[in-house]
Amino acid sequence: MAVVREFTLPDLGEGLTEATIVQWMVEVGEVVAVDQPVVEVETAKAMVEVPCPYGGVVTARFGKEGAEVPVGTPLVTVAVGAVPDDLAGTGPSAHGPAAGAPAPDGAPADTAEAGSGNVLVGYGTSAAAARRRRIRPGGATGPAAGAPRPAQQVPAAGQDSSGAEAAGAPGAEAVATAGERTGANGSAAARATDAGSRTVAVISPLVRRMAREHDLDLREVTGSGRDGLILRTDVECAIRTRQERATAGAGVTDGVGAATGSTMAGSLTAPGPVTTPTGAAASTGEERIPLRGMLGAAAEKFSRSRREIPEATCWVDADATGLLAARRAMNVPGAPKVSLLALLARITTAALARFPQLNSTVDTKTQEIVRLPAVHLGFAAQTDRGLVVPVVRDAHTRTVEDLSAEFARLTETARAGGLSLAELTHGTFTLNNYGVFGVDGSTPIINHPEAAMLGVGRIAAKPWVHDGELAVRQVVQLSLTFDHRVCDGGTAGGFLRFVADCVEQPALLLRGM
Repeated sequence: MAVVREFTLPDLGEGLTEATIVQWMVEVGEVVAVDQPVVEVETAKAMVEVPCPYGGVVTARFGKEGAEVPVGTPLVTVAVGAVPDDLAGTGPSAHGPAAGAPAPDGAPADTAEAGSGNVLVGYGTSAAAARRRRIRPGGATGPAAGAPRPAQQVPAAGQDSSGAEAAGAPGAEAVATAGERTGANGSAAARATDAGSRTVAVISPLVRRMAREHDLDLREVTGSGRDGLILRTDVECAIRTRQERATAGAGVTDGVGAATGSTMAGSLTAPGPVTTPTGAAASTGEERIPLRGMLGAAAEKFSRSRREIPEATCWVDADATGLLAARRAMNVPGAPKVSLLALLARITTAALARFPQLNSTVDTKTQEIVRLPAVHLGFAAQTDRGLVVPVVRDAHTRTVEDLSAEFARLTETARAGGLSLAELTHGTFTLNNYGVFGVDGSTPIINHPEAAMLGVGRIAAKPWVHDGELAVRQVVQLSLTFDHRVCDGGTAGGFLRFVADCVEQPALLLRGM
C-alpha cells in the first residue's frame, strides 16, 4: 500500500530562511527516484537543485515558479511504494533497490526510511546515494507532453481521476500539467526538447525561463557562448529583434508600438519577476524590480557594509610591464597557462603575510579585531545572474598554477549558475579586477564582514619615466579600500606599496620563498 510522504524545503545553511522557486524538475504523476532533484531554487547565495529523499510517484507540487518559499514549507508529496509494475524495472533498481522493495544484505526494506544518502545542509542520511535518474510515466520514451497519464498512475493529492486539481486543495497552489504548458500556446522552451528536435545548448534555467515567458523557440537562437552555448544576452537580442519587427508594423497604423517595444526591451534586464506598474507609473513606462534573491542579498550586504565599516581608500599607479613579461615567460608551450589574476593573487597573499592586519574582521558584539590565520581569497566575477564573489580556499598555500586553475574552474561554474554555498562564503579578503570593464580606478564597497579589498584597474600603455627616461610602459592603477578600525593609513599604504613593487619587479617575491 502506498504511503504518502511530504517533503519540505530543507535548511539550506548559512542562516538562509527562504528560497525562490526557479524551475520545477518533475511533474505531478511523475515517478521519481530516491535523491532525484525535484526543484531548482535560488537562494540569496546560489542556485541549488533540491533532491527528494523519497522514491515513488509525485502526487502534488506546492508553489509556482518565481514564488518565494520559506524553509520548512512543503515542496512535494510523494506516494512511496506506488510505482507501477511496468516501471519497476526501469526505476532506481538499475543502480540500487527500488523504493519500497526489499534491500539486499539485510538493509532496511524501505529505502525512504533507510535514508537517501544525499546530504544537503539541513537534512541528509547515511545510506549510499543511488545514481540520479529521471523516470517519466511510460518509460524513457513515454507519451509526449500533454498526453493523458496512464491509468495505473496514482492521482495527485487533491485531484480527481481526470487529473484536474480539486479547488481549495489545502496549502497548494494550482500546478499546470505538462499538456497545459506545451499546448498550442505553450512553452517554446519545452518544445525545444520534444522528440526529433535538435539538442539546444542551454545551461542557465533563467535563460530557459526567459525564453518560455516570451514564447521564444530556442532552436531558432544562435548561441554566442563557447560551443554554441545560448546566453542570456542571445535570448534578449532575439526577443528585442522580434519586438522591433512587431512595433515597426504597429507604428505604421497608430504610432504606439515603438513606445511599447522600448518598454518591453528595457524589462529584459530584470533578474527576477517584474511588478507591472499601474496608474501614473504605467503611463510613464516606469519599471519596478523587486530586491529579492541574489539581488536583494547583494543590496543588503552593500548597505550593511556602508553602515558598519568606516572605510578609506588609497591608490597608486604601477608599471606592470615586468609583470606581463614574467607571465609570458611562464606560459611556455606545453605548460599549464598562468592567468594574470593568479599572479596578482599570489602577490596579494604575500602582501597579507607581511600585513596580517588586513586579513581580519571586526566582531562588533565583543568589540574585538579578529585576525584570521588563513587567506580565503574572494574575487569578483560578473555573470548573467549578476555579480558574485567565489572564494578560493587557502589561497596562501597554493602555487600560481594551482591558483590559475582554481580561478578558471570557479569562474566557469559561476557563469553556469552552479556555485555551492561553500564556494561563495567565508572569504577573508577580496581581489577585484575591474580593469576587465575598461576602467582605470574605483572605490569599491568592502565585502562585509571582511576588512579590505584590493582593486586592479586596466593595464594600458602610458608615458612613464623608466630608468630616468620617458618611455611608453604598461601602467595599472591599484587601489586598496580598507576598514580603518583594523589598521591605520601607514599599514594600508605599506601593503599597497608592497603590491605595487611586486607588480613592477616580480622577482621581489623570491625574497620570501
